[in-house]
This record gives sequence, structure tokens and C-alpha cells, in this order.
Amino acid sequence: MISTRSSHVVASRSGPSAAMQASVLALNRAYAPVHVVAVRRAFTLLYKGLAEVVSVEDGQYQTFDFDRWRELSDAKQAIEELCEWDDWIRTVSFSIQVPRVIRLLDYDRVPRNAVKFNRRNVFLRDENRCQYCGKKFGNSHLSLDHVVPRSRGGPSTWDNIVCACLKCNVRKGGRTPQEAGMRLFRLPSRPARSPSLAHQLSSRKYSAWRNFLD
Repeated sequence: MISTRSSHVVASRSGPSAAMQASVLALNRAYAPVHVVAVRRAFTLLYKGLAEVVSVEDGQYQTFDFDRWRELSDAKQAIEELCEWDDWIRTVSFSIQVPRVIRLLDYDRVPRNAVKFNRRNVFLRDENRCQYCGKKFGNSHLSLDHVVPRSRGGPSTWDNIVCACLKCNVRKGGRTPQEAGMRLFRLPSRPARSPSLAHQLSSRKYSAWRNFLD
């Protein structure tokens, strides 16, 4: 069993934090995506028999329970069939590959396609790029700006909030972009899917997700 205590669970190859901070796509029983879960949660579901791993190789779908996934992991290590973007967890007695997709065996519900409106998702939607000067910044150097100022009745919605660097936000002040002589890098809009999910899909590590999300 994979211990729930972090001192007994470490990751090989990509390091502890990289493996344990990875994400796993969870499907419902009908193979529809429903959640993105943490690695620890995914392994708990697998070990309890509440989920199975879904692996996609050359367009073919295969499913594995916890024991069979562990056996496959052992076989991959034995023949050194390892990819640099794979994540591995080493317990006190064995190593096991982190799955990218699991299927919940007793879950039928389909979630609403609601994209959560929050600071993190706005930054991800705008790719951490100031929507006025076009430069990219770290989160600590960015703020949220109302295109139509709140003092003018501008709402806090997807199509009126943009990512702005501190300098541009101060320069714009309580004016509209037109009044401040500034142009938007891109018109804001509600994203079709979670910006966090879209960001992960851009990584080769999560390429298997595209089989269920595209």
C-alpha cells in the first residue's frame, strides 16, 4: 500500500514534488471527464478498488486495477521503458508509475461545464501577459483590471476583467482603455474550458487527456 504519510512516499526520476504535484484526469463510468484529482487521491481510489487506470497506447484503450498497474510498472522498469515526462512514486517496497487517467467505477454523474471565475484562471487565460503592454510577468507583478472601471458600473466578469502589470494598471487608473490611450492585447472573453486544464493540455505530460477532452 502507498502510505499516506509523505515521509514514506517519494518520487523517482522527476523528484518528489514533481510527481506528487502532478494531476490525474478522472472519468466517470461512461468515460466522460468529470474531475482533475491529485496523485495521492488517485492512488487512494485505485487501491480501494473504486477506480481503474485507463491507458491509451497507439489509439488502443486498456484498463488496469491497482495490482495490474503495479505489475506493468515493474515490467517497464525491468526493460527500462521509461519516458522523461513520466512520473514515478517509490514506496518503501516498490515503485509505481503515476497514471494520467483513471476511471471511477461507480460514478455516473456528468458535471456542468462551468468555468470558475477567479484570479488564477484569469492569469492562466491571459497567459500571465499584461493585456496592455503585452509583456509576461510573474503573478506577484500582475493585477486584475476592470476594462470598464467599477466606478462606471463595470462588472467583475470574464469579458470585463483582464490581466495587467502594475505599471499599466496605475497608468490606466479609473479610465477606459480608450480614454487612457491604451489598446487591449486581446479582447477578454469567457474561456470555453478551464484555463488550468487548457494549460496542462499544452504539456506533453498530459497528452493522453486529449483523447477524452478534445
